[in-house]
Amino acid sequence: MKPLIHSLAIACIAVVFLANAAPLHAADRPNIILLLADDLGYGDLSCFGSPAVKTPHLDRLASEGLRCDRFYAGSAVCSPTRASVLTGRYPLRFGITKHFNDRNGWLPESATTVAELLSDAGYNTAHVGKWHLGGLHVDETGKRLTNQPGPRQHGFDFYQTQIEQQPLRGKMGRDKTLFRKGGTVLLRNDQRINEDDPYYPKHFTDANGDFAVEMIEKFSNEEAPFFINMWWLVPHKPYETAPEPHWSDTTAAGISDDQHRFRSMVQHMDAKVGEILQKLDELKIADNTLVLFTSDNGAAFEGFIHDLKGGKTDLHDGGIRVPMIVRWPAAIPPGQTSQAFGHTNDLLPSFCDAVGVDVPGALSLDGLSLLPHWKGGTPPSDEERGTVFWQLELYKSLQRHTPKPKPFATEVVRRGNWKLLAFKGKPVELFDVDTDPNEKHNVLAEHPDLVASLSAELNQWLNEPRTTK
Repeated sequence: MKPLIHSLAIACIAVVFLANAAPLHAADRPNIILLLADDLGYGDLSCFGSPAVKTPHLDRLASEGLRCDRFYAGSAVCSPTRASVLTGRYPLRFGITKHFNDRNGWLPESATTVAELLSDAGYNTAHVGKWHLGGLHVDETGKRLTNQPGPRQHGFDFYQTQIEQQPLRGKMGRDKTLFRKGGTVLLRNDQRINEDDPYYPKHFTDANGDFAVEMIEKFSNEEAPFFINMWWLVPHKPYETAPEPHWSDTTAAGISDDQHRFRSMVQHMDAKVGEILQKLDELKIADNTLVLFTSDNGAAFEGFIHDLKGGKTDLHDGGIRVPMIVRWPAAIPPGQTSQAFGHTNDLLPSFCDAVGVDVPGALSLDGLSLLPHWKGGTPPSDEERGTVFWQLELYKSLQRHTPKPKPFATEVVRRGNWKLLAFKGKPVELFDVDTDPNEKHNVLAEHPDLVASLSAELNQWLNEPRTTK
């Protein structure tokens, strides 16, 4: 059972809806589709300046909505950011300090997620694609083991993902079959699918996109609006050849085999996004569907980050600054670009704001609603935002083709344009990211009072209570 804080949160939501005394219909509140890429770099979409990959469907999404140029993931690796996306809180609040190993790590069941809040508000909910928050182990019959919480325990009525269990997933990664044979290890609603299932032989990207379309069709025939949490595995390693026409379409002279595979994978994902957008158009529900696309961290080996420093596993901006696009035709003006700071902690409060759900203060969110800004208003001020933090256990290797920048850092404190990097609480670098976005000029020695103030806030934050059960 959830602890008292969650019970109070749900009670508050129930009071809000009883007070309104109005039935919830899809036409009253937006559907929400969250599209999360895996290891997609800040510059890996053509609308964000990619010199290599063509992403016409995501470019369309940007032209019809808002492109956010200064959006940040909650971490430089996947599991912590996924916790941030679902809870609106720093991953460290739950003791999540690195990616899970498919054995003994999971998002605590006590965590209140956006799926739970929307479900309790009358939404249909579905998770599709990669999970990597624990609880996806099966027994010899293919039934999900219940010793760890999974998608249903975190608010999803329906889900389809891959079994995340060792040594199975590790072997598929080494054999480079995680994508092309991904449909053979699907777990749907707590049961492994069998060979008679139409999704069984599918490429994992196709299985994800097709199931999302299936859920859209299913939910569109029901009274309630829906929330679909679509988490792609693309373009995470292993780099595998995408099916035609994407492989042939991405052929180019002078590129490595891995770069070719990478480009084909991104184009494949973009095509599936196009199918999702097409289905919204066919069903005539696009106007009142909020679609948001972003990535769980910065680029790994083959991704593109412009001139940003670092990459996946590193807390410089190359590892945490990510593309973000949001479209809601009924509310968000098209063709806009924002330079305002945003964070994956902001997604839960923004979605709840769009739906009209008051988030109980007892949840102590670390994010802010960006909805007023998305609609054309001013973004939260630095004073409203306050200080922002990141924490990540040390990964000594950078998942790029270059060495990891030194000095190493395990924390970040950001206040306005100032970004302090620290190693186990000790300051090591300070940058003014407005004037030095590529983090080339360490000005730590020039601002001792600012360093002392930021360090004090960091250490206070590091010592705050954590919930791990």
